[in-house]
Amino acid sequence: MPSKPPDGEHRGWIIPIGGAEDKDTNPRILQRFVDLSGGSEADIVVIPTASRLNETGLRYETLFSGMGAARVSVLDFDTRRDCQEPNRLARLAEASGIFFTGGNQLRLSTILGGTDVARTVRQRNAQGVAVAGTSAGAGFLSEHMIAFGKEGSSPRASSVRLAPGLGLTNRFVIDQHFRQRDRLGRLSAALAYNPFAIGIGLDEDTAAFISPDDTLEVEGSGAVTVVDAHDLQFSSIAHADEDDPVCMLGLGVHILIAGATFNLHTRRASAGRLATRKT
Repeated sequence: MPSKPPDGEHRGWIIPIGGAEDKDTNPRILQRFVDLSGGSEADIVVIPTASRLNETGLRYETLFSGMGAARVSVLDFDTRRDCQEPNRLARLAEASGIFFTGGNQLRLSTILGGTDVARTVRQRNAQGVAVAGTSAGAGFLSEHMIAFGKEGSSPRASSVRLAPGLGLTNRFVIDQHFRQRDRLGRLSAALAYNPFAIGIGLDEDTAAFISPDDTLEVEGSGAVTVVDAHDLQFSSIAHADEDDPVCMLGLGVHILIAGATFNLHTRRASAGRLATRKT
């Protein structure tokens, strides 16, 4: 469950990124994360556990340092035993920004899930620290995580498999590389299983910056597809065989681009700053 913010305080930003974010030409997503983490005073911890590539953490360390962060450290956790080391936990407790890289989200859930590392990250976010994740790291941020699934636009009972995630929030389910990998079907299927949540489908080089007041604002070159099952009138998921298509009536869908917003409390979308542009 999400940690409760201290009395009179607000949780930090939650920033899922759809993967393949621009790191060189116009790295506005990563730069905004650094700015929200303290800018020139930012103290960032990179967690590359999802990746098996040794250079992944070092790449982000170089990027964030080049964007002006005061201090950047890479903390890799290869085993659950690593998650009990006091020195690593103390380093996490100092961070003003925490970043999960891409890779395999099941490595994150099976290595970090239920450990002191996961509890510390939740506590730090509740205390105001920004937490971001890209690709697999994005999918891991919420309480309900898409572990894997099938591509396709139509939901099927076998389209998705869910697993417990980090648990910064239980308000949404995240899917990444959304348009590029045709994942509307599996995100819709996830909502058929759990209509309470809001589905957030993130295109590549696109992020949802979710503020402490639960307003989502889009940043990046692609779109965020918000799928809302709040007014779902009917779903056939309970009667569907694994390969059967699922009927879902009353599903709400919003396509948001940079500057547009969605309020997770009221479930209302807005064009945001796009509405003020002159034609």
